[in-house]
Amino acid sequence: MNQKIQTYPTKTELVEALSLLLESETQNSGEFHLCLSGGSTPKQWFTYLADHYADKIPWGSIHFWWGDERCVPPDNLESNFGEAQRLLFDQVPVPSDHIHRVLGEKDPEAALLDYEREIREWVPFHQDIPVFDLMILGMGEDGHTASIFPNQMELLNADSICAVATHPQSGQKRITLTGPVINQAWKVVFLVAGASKAEKIAEIHGSSSSDKVYPAGLIQPVNGPAIWMLDQPAAQLLE
Repeated sequence: MNQKIQTYPTKTELVEALSLLLESETQNSGEFHLCLSGGSTPKQWFTYLADHYADKIPWGSIHFWWGDERCVPPDNLESNFGEAQRLLFDQVPVPSDHIHRVLGEKDPEAALLDYEREIREWVPFHQDIPVFDLMILGMGEDGHTASIFPNQMELLNADSICAVATHPQSGQKRITLTGPVINQAWKVVFLVAGASKAEKIAEIHGSSSSDKVYPAGLIQPVNGPAIWMLDQPAAQLLE
């Protein structure tokens, strides 16, 4: 597996490390395309960035994207964009035209096409695949990443940039980047925290690895190892 594991004692130290990484990656980088994740740990990261890095990050050079988004309006509490807007974009000087959200309030197929068009307009491509500079991913308790769920593994190898995914329990529609796009990013970072993730982390990375079962374990970046940044509770079952 093309993976690198980094463990931090607390979630605060975890988000501090990711903040330092973002600061380093964006210095003197020119235009930088950052793909965000949803979830509770990114929320803490956004707050940490706003509180501690508002004057350290070149916000004007970063374009913000999302690896996935729920098909809900931006003011819905489930909107990944909405949380980033409230916790980060409203607090730091990000140009409004650098925020490229999925139009989750639209019909899913229309939202997908709009998002693909915007990616093609702004993001560099290699062999017809967009190349993001930094891809932040999470992992669900079922081992999904972005909105690629265990019952939709075909999205790991889809020919399209984006796909409409369906949450296996709620039936909620989501727009997700596909596996080839995730793997093409210059740097791929998993941000995972909490004891509820420990079992899947151990199954993916432990000595009795069963990574072929879970989408998160099948992410194989082409430009370097996937960096798994974990807090100690998430890493507690690793040997």
